[in-house]
Amino acid sequence: MQGRVDPGLEINLNTENTRLYYIDWLRVLAIFGVFLFHSSSVFNTLDFHIKNIDQNEIITIIQAFFFPWGMPLFFTIAGAGTWFALRRRSSIEYIRERTNRLLIPFTVGSLLLSPIQFYFEWSHKIQTNVFEGSFIQFLASLPWEPNSRIFATVGYHMWFLGFLFLFSMLGLPIFRYFRSNFGRKIMSKLIAVSQYRSGIMVFALLPIIARLIFQPFFPYEHDWADFFYLLTFFISGYLVISDERLRMVIKRDWWISLGIGTLSFLGALIISVSTGEFDIESIPRNSLDFIWWGLFALCGWCWTAFILSIGIRYLNFSNRSLQYGQEAIVPFFVVHQPVIIFISYFVVQWDISLIPKLVIVVLGSFLLSISLYHFVVKRMGILSVAFGMKTGRLKVTPENVS
Repeated sequence: MQGRVDPGLEINLNTENTRLYYIDWLRVLAIFGVFLFHSSSVFNTLDFHIKNIDQNEIITIIQAFFFPWGMPLFFTIAGAGTWFALRRRSSIEYIRERTNRLLIPFTVGSLLLSPIQFYFEWSHKIQTNVFEGSFIQFLASLPWEPNSRIFATVGYHMWFLGFLFLFSMLGLPIFRYFRSNFGRKIMSKLIAVSQYRSGIMVFALLPIIARLIFQPFFPYEHDWADFFYLLTFFISGYLVISDERLRMVIKRDWWISLGIGTLSFLGALIISVSTGEFDIESIPRNSLDFIWWGLFALCGWCWTAFILSIGIRYLNFSNRSLQYGQEAIVPFFVVHQPVIIFISYFVVQWDISLIPKLVIVVLGSFLLSISLYHFVVKRMGILSVAFGMKTGRLKVTPENVS
């Protein structure tokens, strides 16, 4: 078999009127995945805002598998949505739309919901002797330095919205550049390389380089290493969705992405087990550490590409569930973690086993979060705008994946 994509793949390069419903589905499913990750983090063996006394290694292992590619997938999908957002908008219109959909929900959510999370986390840590001090002292102990970590300090889980807003602003001149003559030449070269078997792995280079350059200097979670690392996925999402040949290569080479993604994950896991190092905020100090971070980044891209291939193959359809999910996605994301923290604060104090607690936290948090959206946010105009909903009845079209 030839290494290049067969000519039959080079079709329908104009996606102007093409509905890519799988981007919508992946975005909705990714949000649900984040919800499951956060709600189960109460019971893993790692740090979280609220922790159960009994913790489970199996939950930790399952989460460890999703961790390298969960947020990269999220930002890749967001980058893909940006292509549609810029397709029929001027730069000013795009900035206004990003402000309404991202910056306002981040600001409102931080002002209204973060104080609730601050309080319950502080109270829980006082009760469990994890922290000693007043509420003000607890707030003072958090990282308030003026860098990228401030988004997680102020907004908790809503750091994603803060990052995405900045990515949208930083990406605007980059994406406009790729529409210039010279930018089109670069895209042509990327497409030519990617058409070879495993050529899509060229998109793994930027995440690997970003992680290896910045991790030694900014090792903390949500620090600049994470910022620029995730920015590369945002840009890749835009580029991949902009040309059907790239999407068809991802669809064709799914088994390569799956294979390399699995091997890179196992390689990083073997290094972690053999060295006893599991700290994602570690500073790489030797060649083995750099290899681990390189495998981490490679795993992130490969699994992202594989999940995209699944979407392309099986999820390119629309129904009422997708439309509802698209309407609910931002408000549900904003409210879900405060709800998890509120419910788990009480549940972890109950004298019952771990599994019933897990079920109660997951189901209770989901039902309360979706109820807050459906019966409160959706029905109050000012809240629907404040929580990032688009005005008017939403029809699921490519423009709405942004």
